[in-house]
Amino acid sequence: MPVLKRHGEELAWVLKDKINSRSAVVAVVGLGYVGLPMAVEQARAGFPVVGIDRDEKKVEQVNSGHSYIRDVPGEVLQTLVKGGRLRAHHSFDPLGGADVVIICVPTPLKSMKQPDLSFVISAAGEVAGRIRPGQLISLESTTFPGTTQEIVLPILQSGGYTAGEDFFLVFSPERVDPGNKCYTAPDISKVVGGVTPVCLDVACAFYRQSIKKVVPVSSPAVAEMTKIFENTYRAVNIALVNEFMLLCDRMGLDIWEVVEAAATKPFGIHTFYPGPGVGGHCIPVDPFYLAWRARDYGFHTRFIDLAGEINAQAPEYVVQKLIGLLNRQKKCLNGAKILVLGVAYKKDVDDVRESPATKIVGLLLKNGAAVSYYDPYVPVFRLSQKEAHCLESVPLSAEEVAGADCVLILTDHSCVDYQWVVEHAGLILDARNATRAVRRGREKITRI
Repeated sequence: MPVLKRHGEELAWVLKDKINSRSAVVAVVGLGYVGLPMAVEQARAGFPVVGIDRDEKKVEQVNSGHSYIRDVPGEVLQTLVKGGRLRAHHSFDPLGGADVVIICVPTPLKSMKQPDLSFVISAAGEVAGRIRPGQLISLESTTFPGTTQEIVLPILQSGGYTAGEDFFLVFSPERVDPGNKCYTAPDISKVVGGVTPVCLDVACAFYRQSIKKVVPVSSPAVAEMTKIFENTYRAVNIALVNEFMLLCDRMGLDIWEVVEAAATKPFGIHTFYPGPGVGGHCIPVDPFYLAWRARDYGFHTRFIDLAGEINAQAPEYVVQKLIGLLNRQKKCLNGAKILVLGVAYKKDVDDVRESPATKIVGLLLKNGAAVSYYDPYVPVFRLSQKEAHCLESVPLSAEEVAGADCVLILTDHSCVDYQWVVEHAGLILDARNATRAVRRGREKITRI
């Protein structure tokens, strides 16, 4: 046993020397919204980076210097690719030559809101088939507490190697916030939990090369729970303000005025805003991962489940609000022309994952509305991966706006001139308070 311990420490010293000299080869598995920015950031830090993805189109785009992620500037990617710092592959074979392997694959939900770890398990299997002594493997995909040690660790050790002695395994959750210009990757602190102390030590040495603050925690499970807590905190508080939105609507009060007045208090409140629903990969998904895991411990997450139910009501509330507005105009939803402004899940991004627009547009179409949409970041909008039918973004012209029975604002993109929209529209339902600065024509606007 002491020999194995020394072996592990010696491997750690060798790898840390490579990390400190930036000669360690970094492999990033999964080149999506998390993986590509991670690959670029490590290459910018001076590491030679290989990106791996099964999607051949993504591999081609990366190797041609074309960025498909808005937060990754094309000119930066081109410079790294041309300089030989970053190369993408469809094959997993480069994993064998990597010193650091970062797994950034999706963790979606199944149809019954159960965690789908198939991508994580598949990636871990590919790593296990090529693992060698001295490698650091970091799982960054958001998942429930226990995944790293109970699922990934046995896969990686199946070939006879031992974590902490032959290789190093950690969980370090991604904290990507698409479209955030204030906090870029180096500015966002990195939580890291290692399977063993030496695993943690090696991983912290690696992440400190590119991130200003690294926060070590006692285990991968703590790091996994930290990420789930962060997103559940947001989901619960959004649900609270959305429930206030529903109540204020019944009471004839303006929820936006209420929230903005409450926000003037200098302590004891963190402002959240109502909206048409929650979107993105994290907030609508992560709480269900925790709720599912909690059942293994005989625990029912009532508060979290209730928040999910309330947030799920928001898209239907928007549609009912729209129906009420049309009725007051002596029109019905069936046959009405609805122009949707924005289908991305948040402003100034091209990400439509779990976007509330998916459910809202689906309900409008199901009820016979003629729906068109404008989104400068989303040229094509598919309601689901299973559907072949998709919508294409229309030009934001005076004719399109004036021809709509109602303009429905679902995403408050900064590039839209909302005063101009109001001047040309006949009726507007604003689900994001995008028209807050509009001065002329406010009688046309209804805010949720």
